[in-house]
Amino acid sequence: MSERILMKNVTKKYGDFYANNEITFSLQDAEIHAIIGENGAGKTTLMRILYGLEEQTSGSLYVNGKPVRFSSPTEAIKRGIGMVHQHFMLFPHLTVAENIVIGHEPSSAGLFNRKKAVSQVKELAASYKMTIDPTKKVKHCSVGEQQRIEILKVLYQGAETIILDEPTAVLTPHEVKGLMDTLKLLATSGKSIIIITHKLKEVMACANRITVLRNGEVTGSRHVDETSEDELATLMVGRDLKEVPPRAAQNGATHLEVKNVVVGEKGEKPTLHHVSLQVKQGEIVGIAGVSGNGQSELIQAITGLIPIESGDVTMDGESVNELTVYERRQKGISHIPEDRYQWGIAKSASVAENALMGYQYIDAYQSVRGVINRRRFRPLVTKWIEQFAIKTNSLQQQIDQLSGGNIQKLVVARELGHESSFLIAAEPTRGVDIGAMERIHEALIERRNEGASILLVSSELSEIRTLSDRIVVMFEGKIVGELSRDEATEEKISILMAGGTVHA
Repeated sequence: MSERILMKNVTKKYGDFYANNEITFSLQDAEIHAIIGENGAGKTTLMRILYGLEEQTSGSLYVNGKPVRFSSPTEAIKRGIGMVHQHFMLFPHLTVAENIVIGHEPSSAGLFNRKKAVSQVKELAASYKMTIDPTKKVKHCSVGEQQRIEILKVLYQGAETIILDEPTAVLTPHEVKGLMDTLKLLATSGKSIIIITHKLKEVMACANRITVLRNGEVTGSRHVDETSEDELATLMVGRDLKEVPPRAAQNGATHLEVKNVVVGEKGEKPTLHHVSLQVKQGEIVGIAGVSGNGQSELIQAITGLIPIESGDVTMDGESVNELTVYERRQKGISHIPEDRYQWGIAKSASVAENALMGYQYIDAYQSVRGVINRRRFRPLVTKWIEQFAIKTNSLQQQIDQLSGGNIQKLVVARELGHESSFLIAAEPTRGVDIGAMERIHEALIERRNEGASILLVSSELSEIRTLSDRIVVMFEGKIVGELSRDEATEEKISILMAGGTVHA
């Protein structure tokens, strides 16, 4: 097996900050090599250098034994390197085939040959056993389908080396398995794969080798059959992970109740169909389900972001149906949103300004003229940054300059900081590393033990099972099952998520 990629003593500096420091990394032919590490460890920066989105400050890069230095992705693509980004770069109003061939369109008599494009994409997908409809509009494709489109796009461009940045962050368990099968097939066919991730179970299931980064440096490189999840976790965070905190016994009264709630336009199939559930004080209720089965609409109905057609949402027995989003937050609802970019932050605002959101109404942080007293607020934000290890240059840094995981940690810290009586935690650890996941899980259990009511929505079954006291499963806008903590095996949850029936 020959060496396809070699990055030797690669360093990337931003001012005095070392994003990568003397990193050496190699990739063999037909190999799946995972790069793991905490948020801000330097994983994505290293791969951006390989893909030509960044230029190294020093160090050497070799492709098939020849020295190269890329100043653009076009140069990397010409050398057979493609990258599938964490946030897909597709045109929603174009078809699957049009997205895949864009920039390299087949033509006849100088015009785009749509029929040939469809045929080529169909043949390419079939050769790698990927199920996709070339004529389907991307806006109608699932997240898993969109990822397959991105992979096919780089294959169509002739990529022999494929970089995938957090490829399973937004996939369902079934889609994750499909992706792992696809990657193994690509490697068998001679492609070389680099996966940037933090999910150790998936790494152990598909990678041949694993390189661990921490604070911009390599802390270890292992063959998969010579390591374990525990060793990799220690290499990532620099210490042994703690156990999940013990759960205090609780017997609280019902705090939030959803009664027969229906959401959906008149004459159409409801997105929520007579949904009922309760969350008690000192309880975490987990909602499991494949994305798009009503979880988002349920969250929005509870928080007031969308109206409900019928039914009732109550807190401590009082209806909140007529309350605004602001009034519901004043009544004690905090919300970690499932999409941090759409619902959680203002991208052009600073770290401090985003941390302030929701706190501008609190008297303790206002001056006599109603202006926010940032001096009083700063110690609280500094505490969050330390507690959740949020990597930022300063409180004035524009928030969209932070990594996705660090943005997520700030949003979680902000919403937990309200110490509200009811918390909706939707995908609370999406895109964060194992160390941050540990801190977030610990914080959620602590809030539960203090008597808060928590509604947890997560596509990670391990997270649902680790944190929840009870688990309800949604399918096609309905609650199709409820399981106690002891009953909730992964198999039972998966059956309910697919619309099946679990027998006692």
